[in-house]
Amino acid sequence: MVATSWAARLKAGLARTRDVLNTPVSEIFARPRVDEALYEQLEATLLQADCGVAAARALLQEVRSREPADGAALKNALRDAIAGLLSPLEKTLDLGRTKPLVIMIAGVNGSGKTTSIGKLARWLQSQGKTVLLAAGDTFRAAAREQLVVWGARNNVPVIAQESGDPGAVVFDALGAARARKLDVVIADTAGRLPTQLHLMEEIRKVKRVAAKALEGAPHEVLLVLDANTGQNSLAQVKAFDGALGLTGLILTKLDGTAKGGVVCAIAKEKPVPLLFVGVGEGIDDLRPFVAREFAEALVG
Repeated sequence: MVATSWAARLKAGLARTRDVLNTPVSEIFARPRVDEALYEQLEATLLQADCGVAAARALLQEVRSREPADGAALKNALRDAIAGLLSPLEKTLDLGRTKPLVIMIAGVNGSGKTTSIGKLARWLQSQGKTVLLAAGDTFRAAAREQLVVWGARNNVPVIAQESGDPGAVVFDALGAARARKLDVVIADTAGRLPTQLHLMEEIRKVKRVAAKALEGAPHEVLLVLDANTGQNSLAQVKAFDGALGLTGLILTKLDGTAKGGVVCAIAKEKPVPLLFVGVGEGIDDLRPFVAREFAEALVG
């Protein structure tokens, strides 16, 4: 029941991107015969959906190799090609390898970091894990307050300071988690652009502080991406990975964009694992990424 419900939500969330790939249906997937003009039109629609040039060409090459006879076969071939391209992005989060498992969250302003942390905490609880949140965004009082609200909604403790050093907040949070024998710490950080070099150095410092507080921490460094930014998401992945060594991605706001194809661009050009996707405002609207599921929701 839950799986069906999530599949339906994912399909609904990707509707705008799917509309790009399927419009006009009579021109692509309803054609009785596949010809060169149809391939050209398919490539254009893939680019419109923000798949990027490299991924669009790779998908087209894979579809061509299957020699689909008609539009329906072309649609099936595209679905399979996308699933194949995205499959390397699948990664299961190993929650039991250490305690506490420390997850550091990064992202640009407005990407949905704090909301994603709240939803991730709920998902972790559904896996039977105890969670603590660290309000490492000490620049914005609103971010700290929002995290406290999410903590209350999930009945999860939040370590926060009125002001001060984000590294100190994370240090205190790791100490608290060890003392309370909690399973997972999720550390928020202030939003920043990759071009803000002083802020990128600061987040590297937070990472170093976590390592001093607990050997091996942070065990996961996740970047939250707003799907609405399309190809700019790929640039963010490259920049943050260069600065921090990302272990995974969280892609949010897929329900509000026609640019869901950017996942294909990431898979082709910078295949950092996509751990979670978000397709709504609900607390349960963040789930692990599954390539085949995503491809079926994307193509229809």
